[in-house]
Order: sequence, then C-alpha cells, then structure tokens
Amino acid sequence: MSNSPVEHLLKQFITFDKKLSQPVYIQVSQQIINAIQLKYIRKGTVLPGTRKFSTLLKIHRNTAVAIYEELASQGWVEIIPNKGTYVLEIEKKPIKIISEKVNYNYTYAKATGFPFQQSFHLASTAQLTSATYTINDGKPDLRLHPVHQFTRWYSAAMKRKNLIKKWNRPTEFSQSLFKTQLCNYLNATRGFNIRPNNLVSTRSTEMSLYIVSQLLIQSNDIVLVGELSNYASNMIFQQAGATILTVPIDDEGLDINYIKNNFTKGSIRCVYVCAQRDYPTLVTLSIKRRLALVELAKTYGFAIIEDDYDYDFQFDGSAILPMASADVDGMVIYLGKLGQSLFPSFQTGFIVAPKNLISEANNYLQLLDNQGDLIQEQMLSELIYEGEIYRLMKKNIIIYKQRRDYVCQLLNTYFTKIAHWKIPSGGLAIWIEFSQKISLLKLAEEAAKNDLFLPKIILYQNQKTCAIRFGFGHLNLDEMEPIIQKLKNAYNKITPL
Repeated sequence: MSNSPVEHLLKQFITFDKKLSQPVYIQVSQQIINAIQLKYIRKGTVLPGTRKFSTLLKIHRNTAVAIYEELASQGWVEIIPNKGTYVLEIEKKPIKIISEKVNYNYTYAKATGFPFQQSFHLASTAQLTSATYTINDGKPDLRLHPVHQFTRWYSAAMKRKNLIKKWNRPTEFSQSLFKTQLCNYLNATRGFNIRPNNLVSTRSTEMSLYIVSQLLIQSNDIVLVGELSNYASNMIFQQAGATILTVPIDDEGLDINYIKNNFTKGSIRCVYVCAQRDYPTLVTLSIKRRLALVELAKTYGFAIIEDDYDYDFQFDGSAILPMASADVDGMVIYLGKLGQSLFPSFQTGFIVAPKNLISEANNYLQLLDNQGDLIQEQMLSELIYEGEIYRLMKKNIIIYKQRRDYVCQLLNTYFTKIAHWKIPSGGLAIWIEFSQKISLLKLAEEAAKNDLFLPKIILYQNQKTCAIRFGFGHLNLDEMEPIIQKLKNAYNKITPL
C-alpha cells in the first residue's frame, strides 16, 4: 500500500511500455512533468525515495534514479543529498512588449523590401514533380546504401573517446587521420603520389569547384569547357565572373588543336575537362590528347581543372589514371568524390593540387565550413582503413553493370530505329542521340502526361545535337522496362522537326 497521497497518485497515473523504442525513464519522467504542470503535484512536494519509487512502479532502482536525474536536469525537481527529491515550481515570466504600438494584423512579408541579385540560370534547373518515374543524369541508387552496417559504423565513430579532442583542435594546417587515409586510398587506387598537404576534403564536388573557381577566376577571365558541358560547373564559373567559351568534342574528347588554333598564350585562365568520361557525352579523352593538353597548359600558362566525377564506376577494363597523377609541373587541379555508394550526406568531395593552392583552399574552406563533420571523417577513415569502401564499391559495380547491360538491351528493343548510343565502359548514364530532330521539351511534356519526369538538365538540343543523358544507376531491373516504354510512347506522339 502507498503510505502517502503522492505515492498513491504516482501509482495511479503512471504507465509505461517496455516494448516502445522510447526508454522507460523518459516515458515516466514525462508523465511526472505533466502532473506537475497540471498542478496534481505541487511545489515543495517530496517524491518517494528511489528504493520506494522502484518498488512502487516495479522497475529497477537504476531506472528510478534515471527518472529523478532527468527531472532534475530539466529543472522540475531538486535532489538534496540525505534529504530527498523536492518538486520545484517553474517560474513563468511575463513577456515584455517593447513597443506600445503593436500591429495585431501582422503577416509575414511576401517579398523583401530591398533589391538583390537573381539568377535565372539557377532557377531554370529547379523543377518539382509528382511523377512516379523519373530519369536523372546518372545518380547512384540510395537503396543500395548498407543501412544496417552504416548504423553500426556510425555508432562506433560516435563513441570514439578522442572525438571531442579533435573537435577542439586547431584546424589550420591540421593533417587529420582522415586526410592520411584518403591519401593512402588515392595513391593506391588512382596512381597518385601525394601527401595530406596536397589534399583538402569538402562536402561535395560542387563545393570543391566553387573554392577552386574563387582562387583562380577574376571577372571576365576565359574558362574553356566542352561544347556540351556540365550545367552545374558552368553556373559556378559564371558566379565567379568568368567568360565561358566552348571547345568542340569528338570521339577522342576535347579538341586540343582547336584551342591551339583559336587562343593565344596568356588568354586562357583555365580549361575544365572530365577526362575519364566527358559530361554529358561520356567520351573519354584519349591519351594523346591528355598529353597535348598538359603540354599546352605549360606553354600557355593556364590551369587544368580535371573533374573525375565517377572514377569509381568502371565496368569494362581498367579506368585510365587521372591526368593529375602524372602531373609533375603543377598544372592540374583534380576534383573527385569518395563514398558514392553511401548515403549522400556521407559522400565527400576532395581537391588534389600542389601545396600552395591547397593552403589557400583551406582558408576558403574555413569560411564556408569551419565546423566540418568529424564523425563523417572518423567513419570514412575507418572504412578506408578496413577496406569496407573498396568492398562496397566492388559489390555495387556488379549491380550497376547488370543494370547498364539490361537498359542497353531494352534500348535495342525499343529505340534501335530512332536513336543511337554507345555502350559506356563505366559511369551511371548513357548518351542517347535521336536520329531525327525532335523537340525535347515536347518529349518531356508528353512523358509527364504518362507519369515520367524528364528534367531539363538531361536534355541537350542545339543545331547539331538532339540527345538525352539517360541516367540508369538509380533504377532497378523491374523499373527499367516501364520507363523505357513510357519514353518510347512519348516519342511516338512527337512530330519530327
């Protein structure tokens, strides 16, 4: 029997369920807080001792101690040693109105009262859809993310005793375990011979390119890109004030002779190139042209930005090593990604370059992302060291290769007479060129009517080109045929130009 009214009250209204994910001590403490707020338990009330309380609710004494500590941490009770646990009254101070004139019909402003710079370029890429099916430009499948393993890895990283020490460390010129492990990984897999002071890690390739563009580009500097190029990189260059000019691309990639014949020494600030697989056409820059581009960079004095956005996704043969891995003159800035088989928030970008540029890049990074993500770094360090990143990548490559082969089989069935493409040796997209010119915007409109979304960023149309960059990585085998059928049905409703 309860010996006091408060014990009777507690026994009467407190209930809990051990099957719930929420701990018992949280369930019980919240109910006691509710009772205090409703004034069922008043200020100054002495709660039962932990032994009696645990007997009263038939819980372990440690749980009773945790309940009182939770209440005390939130300021609802005061625990006085050798005396007891006393209920406190939370003071409710009235809100002071600073101004005597209050607009009770206030609604938040719909627009700013000041001008600011708008970007129609960026707005044109932002599209929302409710379609069941969608095609992107070649993103990985998040369903392949190892959820259960990831939970274990993340939990282990959170429990590392040195985590707080790392958080408080001075970040300038630091050479973390993560940088060391990432250097080892790149040296082993991409033919580099770099040290941590040749490397800076970022949240994404886009952040890497933004930092590099801020270091390299001044207003009206000329940046050369492929004839059909990456919309995101172009936006970043434009924001930095660059004048973007295009270079033709053929079966060997970027036309280096075109650069020689149309530009002079000192006129070019940098050349942006995806040497492994051109974005969007997937053409690989030939060895001959790689050597010619580096030699021309030395002669003309421009920088090469090598964006290796999908190096890890190689299906047939071996990937060609980056140009930067053989750069002894410091002409190439290398951008890459790590962890694309993980959930996006745990993928990381990086810049590889000579020490003097990396030192300045770190200064920019401190402005943009001073806090960083030490848990991510800790976890990725361990995944690299233990070989988990490499094993996960190899497993997923088998899956993506099956998807590439199947989507090409479907294209042969549905699109042979109306389009042409090459089976890519790697990457998560296929470059599909239509034999007859059609309006790609109308194709997207017809597809949308059939529950298929084609974003503008995958549509490439000019006087010479009518093509789409068909990303297949995010689609499983069951989803591919319905999408190909919907795309073909949309095409059938379009009249050639």
